[in-house]
Amino acid sequence: MSAKPLLRVLRGEALDVPPIWLMRQAGRHLPEYRATRAKAGSFMQLCLDPEMAAEVTLQPVRRYGMDAAILFSDILITPWAMGQGLTFAEGEGPRLPPIRDRAGLDALDPAGAALKAAPIMGTVRRTRAALDRDHPGVALIGFAGAPWTVGCYMIEGKGGGEFHHARRMMHADPALFADILGRLEEATIAYLLAQAEAGAEALMLFDSWAGQLPPSAFREWVIAPAARIRAAVKAARPDIPMIGFPRLAGPALAPYAAAAGMQAVAMDTAMDPAWAVANVPPAIALQGNLDPEALVAGGAALEREARAILHAMQGRAHVFNLGHGVEQQTPIAHVEALVRIVRQGT
Repeated sequence: MSAKPLLRVLRGEALDVPPIWLMRQAGRHLPEYRATRAKAGSFMQLCLDPEMAAEVTLQPVRRYGMDAAILFSDILITPWAMGQGLTFAEGEGPRLPPIRDRAGLDALDPAGAALKAAPIMGTVRRTRAALDRDHPGVALIGFAGAPWTVGCYMIEGKGGGEFHHARRMMHADPALFADILGRLEEATIAYLLAQAEAGAEALMLFDSWAGQLPPSAFREWVIAPAARIRAAVKAARPDIPMIGFPRLAGPALAPYAAAAGMQAVAMDTAMDPAWAVANVPPAIALQGNLDPEALVAGGAALEREARAILHAMQGRAHVFNLGHGVEQQTPIAHVEALVRIVRQGT
C-alpha cells in the first residue's frame, strides 16, 4: 500500500493536508520550461524526446514540491499515433487534416500506433525512475484525452469554438461518428494501459469539451465511453486508479461520477465545491478547483479562494488543483504561495 498522498486520496482517504498538483503545471510560466522548449525546437519535438519531456515533467516537482507529476504530452498524441497529421502553429493551437468521411477514417493505422507512441512510454519510464530516486513521495500521473473531446479535434481539424462539424456529424451521420469515437476508445485504452505498464501510478481522462453536449448525448458519448475505458483499465491493471475530468459538465458531474467508475472526478472552475460534496458519491475523491485567474491575481484573493475550497472539502478525499490549467502569465511566487496555503491545511 503506497504512502504517497495522492494515491492515498485516490483510495478514498481524506487527509488533513490534501495533496496538490496543478493541471498544466509544467508549462510556459516556468523559465526552465521555456529554455527546454527552445532547445527542443518545436512542441512536438519536445513531446517526442523522452529525455527533454521527462525533464519538463519533473520541473514543477523540483521547484514547488508538488505531490504529483503529470506526464508532459498532449491529448492529441492518440490520433497522431494512428496516422492523422498533427502540427502546432505558434499562437494558433493544434491543426489536423479533418476527418469528415469514411475514407479519412480508414486511412488511420491503429496497428502502428503503439510503435509511434513508444517515445511517450520512454518519457514515462524516465520520469518514474527519477521520481523513485529523488522524490519517492511523488506519484506519476499518465493521461489521455477522452473520445468525445479528441474526436472533436479529429473531425474539426482544430480546437476551440463550437465544434459544429463534430456535433452535426453526430446527428447527420451517426454511424461514421460512432466509428470514429469507437476507434478512438480502443486506442485510448491501449495508450493508457501502455502508460501504466511503463510506470504511471494513476491515470487521468480529460474530456475538456464535455460541456458542449446535451444530456442524452452526454450520457452516450461522455459517460458511457469513460465507463468502458475505466472497466478495461481495471480489468488489466486493478491497481491503477483513475481520475475523470468531464469539464463544464455542471450537474451532470453527479451521474458521471456515479456511473464512470473513476476513483476521483475533477471539478472545473465553474463547479460549486459544496454542491459536488453533496452530490458526488462520498467514496469518490474530488479534485480541484481553484480559478486559474485567482492564481494569477495572487494576494488576498488567492488566499480567500483557496481557503474556501479547503474548507468545503473538509472530511472529504480531495486533491487540490485548479479548475483548468495554469495560465502562462502566472507568477512563480503565486504558485509558491498557493502551495504554502494548502500545506497549512484548514
